[in-house]
Amino acid sequence: MSLAVLFTFALTSFLIAVVPGPTVTVIVANSLRAGSRAGLLNIAGTQAGLAPMILIVAAGLETVVAFMAEWFFIVKILGAAYLVWLGIRLWRSDGQIGSGQVAPPRGGYFWQGVLVIWSNPKVLLLLGAIVPNFVDPSGSAFWQTLALGGVFMVVATACDLSYALLAGRAGRLLTVGRVRTVERISGTLLIGGGLWMAALKRA
Repeated sequence: MSLAVLFTFALTSFLIAVVPGPTVTVIVANSLRAGSRAGLLNIAGTQAGLAPMILIVAAGLETVVAFMAEWFFIVKILGAAYLVWLGIRLWRSDGQIGSGQVAPPRGGYFWQGVLVIWSNPKVLLLLGAIVPNFVDPSGSAFWQTLALGGVFMVVATACDLSYALLAGRAGRLLTVGRVRTVERISGTLLIGGGLWMAALKRA
């Protein structure tokens, strides 16, 4: 695998990862409310959840997804409901951003990140659609897929870190009068993301 291929894939990964989606929305919302540490734990969870997805792609995406189609659909619906629930909680919040008094989600921010990434099986299908285009047929598809998946994880982590750190700093600078506005905007985005995810056609 040439450096040119790796660079092109890294650029493609950046264009995918930098676009805000449900995962980024959760990271930003938690970083605003509870500080950057909450967002960093979310990122650790999303990357831990992404690793087995890459293994699935390497093992043979088409066969596995066909076998587990119903399971993926159920997880997607549960994840969509979870995002809506998070959004409603933000709307009903008391405005304690960055005060250290914001209670972490049940199970912690790490497992919240795992749940959010796995609630969107489109990530798995996206990897399965893009990664094969960069695999050299003359080499081992399995190991090349793992390598490309590793590149994607590094790029996605860098993008998410930027969101978490910037949001954490913004949260510390917010005045009390603006807290409720930020929470309602974040809550609306989460609810919208959950409804959008639920409306997606079955894979």
